[in-house]
Amino acid sequence: MDFSIIRCARSILHVTDLEASRKFYVDALGFVETESDKKHIYLRGLEEHTHHSLVLKKSTKPNVEVLGYKVSSDNDLKALSEMFEMKGYQTKWLDKGEQHAIGRTLRVQDCSGLPLEFFAEMDPAERLLQRYDLYKGSRMQRIDHFNCNVPDVEKAENFYRDELGFACSEYTDTKDGDVWATWLHRKHTVHDQAFMNGVGPRLHHIGFWLPDPLAVINTCDVLASMGYGENIERGPGRHGLSNAFFLYLRDPDGHRIELYNGDYLTSDPDFKPIRWDINDPMRQTFWGHAAPDCWFNEASSVLDVITGERVEQKQAKLKQHKPTFVI
Repeated sequence: MDFSIIRCARSILHVTDLEASRKFYVDALGFVETESDKKHIYLRGLEEHTHHSLVLKKSTKPNVEVLGYKVSSDNDLKALSEMFEMKGYQTKWLDKGEQHAIGRTLRVQDCSGLPLEFFAEMDPAERLLQRYDLYKGSRMQRIDHFNCNVPDVEKAENFYRDELGFACSEYTDTKDGDVWATWLHRKHTVHDQAFMNGVGPRLHHIGFWLPDPLAVINTCDVLASMGYGENIERGPGRHGLSNAFFLYLRDPDGHRIELYNGDYLTSDPDFKPIRWDINDPMRQTFWGHAAPDCWFNEASSVLDVITGERVEQKQAKLKQHKPTFVI
């Protein structure tokens, strides 16, 4: 390949009330507010050395504008554009200065209809990793991954592996060999991008890395004390898939956030993807307890990078499935 995608790096979420979002993300979860204006709040984690990893953008409806990936150089952007255009995808360029604090970007809808953005340059920001006096809420560190519902997981996986250079760390399939979910990575952890079978394209959640499992527990106490108990959707717990400690939250507009810590290294070229049976209850939660129905059924709508309208959603190729629990 003539390009190098480094990692998932930022997302833009449309929200309906910036002040309500600020109270949730900054006051409760402990994101660092780098900058803001009347229409945007730019957030980052304490570990991050760039301007932001999450943009909250004022809108009339909650949507996902883009899922952003960092690449090595502007030459990578050119090569990505040529690859997508050669395969018939319509691309959109945003020059430096059209978006705040970020360089030239390439936007495109992927094979499932998800809105992707690629960039090489972002304004720097102070890295606050050892400013322990600023740690609050969840002690937010950095963006870690995206997880999306798509109608055809195998199609999405093949495109990301064959055309974008991702590798698979773990996957879930059925007794017939149909892939129900897959975890793909560019950085050397479990995933930058996961796909799950479902109505889509939709963003299921954005995962953010915390310093340790105790930060997850502390977040629950902080959220409850601030009146956000009902925003805790699932967890805390430990995934079988990825081995990570987790907590799923819903923000004031319903966007799902995962707080995440404790997965593993995937750097070796001879690493073999780990298979999970769809009916193994330990794949979702190592301790075996079930996820709520809303975790399977609800997700955020995504926008078309060209028109700005919501992308039409399609039914899943495979039947929606929760693990069969045998007691």
